[in-house]
Amino acid sequence: MTTTPPASLTVVLPAFNEEDRLGSALDELFGYLRRRGGPAREGSVGADALPPTVRVLVVDDGSTDGTVALVRARPEFSSPPAGVRLDLLEVSHGGKGAAVRSGMLAADSDVVVFADADMATPPDQLPKLVAALADHDVALGSRIQPDGRDMRRTQPGYRRLLGRVFHAGASIWVVGPVKDTQCGFKGFTLAATQDLFKHQKVTSIVFDVELIHLARRRGYRIAIVPIQWSDKRGSRMSARPALALRVAWDLFRIPLLHRRG
Repeated sequence: MTTTPPASLTVVLPAFNEEDRLGSALDELFGYLRRRGGPAREGSVGADALPPTVRVLVVDDGSTDGTVALVRARPEFSSPPAGVRLDLLEVSHGGKGAAVRSGMLAADSDVVVFADADMATPPDQLPKLVAALADHDVALGSRIQPDGRDMRRTQPGYRRLLGRVFHAGASIWVVGPVKDTQCGFKGFTLAATQDLFKHQKVTSIVFDVELIHLARRRGYRIAIVPIQWSDKRGSRMSARPALALRVAWDLFRIPLLHRRG
């Protein structure tokens, strides 16, 4: 557990065929990071609240479009500004869970955060996770606000319905009281990162549930951090029968995968 302010942060962004969305997301992220020492936007948290060294690691999950070329063409990739750098990790296509695992295990900073490549959670929410990791091992971004408002209300109706069904199963079998398991914005200390992702076995979209199950089982201190979020169109996830079966199977087998140790 972190006992002193972290000196470094890695932000892992998994990407699969994100040529159309990743450029604007990186513009937003690095624009925020460049405002270090400057005034924060109204209602946001200033980038100077982050550690002095920030690494942005894009994990390309075997894209077949121009995602890799887009990252390599960024000025932050070839000429990184002081205290910030952009790196690229190319892996074979294995799904989001596998890409996140590869990126998290490649990080060596004091704290590590993974986020969705579309910046559905704006970068000014990063300091909230970093602050929570001062006295917790794991910080889970939550789209449910303290007053009960749920940022997921902007999602299409079918996505909200599927989410409620999914959570009903996950809460009983795997994750207990965690109300928002699928928020793609989670932070970890380096020690928790190396332990949890080393033991991660699920590579489908249910990998978040496995991480929460592992963190609770292994006794890590978990913070639930309400964050701002907006639904970004362009997701390729669709409610196909094959996906529903994979999700149900993975939910069922998570406790069985970790019944020892």
